[in-house]
Amino acid sequence: MLTTKFLAFLLALFLFLLVIELVRREKLTFKYAVGWLTACLIAIIAVVFDQALYTISSWCGFELTSNFIFFGILSVSVFLGLVMTIFLCQQDNRNRVMAQKIALLELEIHKLQGKSPKPSKESHGYG
Repeated sequence: MLTTKFLAFLLALFLFLLVIELVRREKLTFKYAVGWLTACLIAIIAVVFDQALYTISSWCGFELTSNFIFFGILSVSVFLGLVMTIFLCQQDNRNRVMAQKIALLELEIHKLQGKSPKPSKESHGYG
């Protein structure tokens, strides 16, 4: 019969191997996989050395280990949300710079061809 501890170990190991496979198939970059791999390793270590988890939770002032685990998951989720927002803003900036460079290149092509540039259908005049 499967115990909760064994099931948690299998789930963490499966997720670890899945992330490695996604990186291998280039569906996920290593930059983004590091967080998932770290979370899987921490979960595996917590399952194997569960007494350490109880000790750490009591040191942090949690009466129930489950509250400590939920607090940890919530903290990691907030942190990952912040990191993903930073990556999204960086990508948005790169897209904006790329669009500006393309517009300048199109303008240069029109100048070289002796044509007046026509406004693009995609340009909205903002953004």
